[in-house]
Amino acid sequence: MNKNFHFNVNLDRFAYLTGRSLVTFKRDFEKIFGITPGKWLIQKRLQEAHCLILEKGKMVSEIYLDLGFEDLSHFSFAFKKHYGSSPSKIII
Repeated sequence: MNKNFHFNVNLDRFAYLTGRSLVTFKRDFEKIFGITPGKWLIQKRLQEAHCLILEKGKMVSEIYLDLGFEDLSHFSFAFKKHYGSSPSKIII
């Protein structure tokens, strides 16, 4: 998942690739990492987005699709929920 978090891959596919059912995959993942795989994916994508915006000066419209978000609205909502401000408000 670390290598492929930026692709818009659903958890069913990650479970399949590990040879587990979705339920078993979720249970095992949470046991090991202490967080659900869905939340982990969102956090990982948001951390990468924060880095790309702040350190590399990327525009939000340039990165949200590359990080596996389906649309800009979903990305902005998740970013604001996680960081407390919208991605366009980050000062470079």
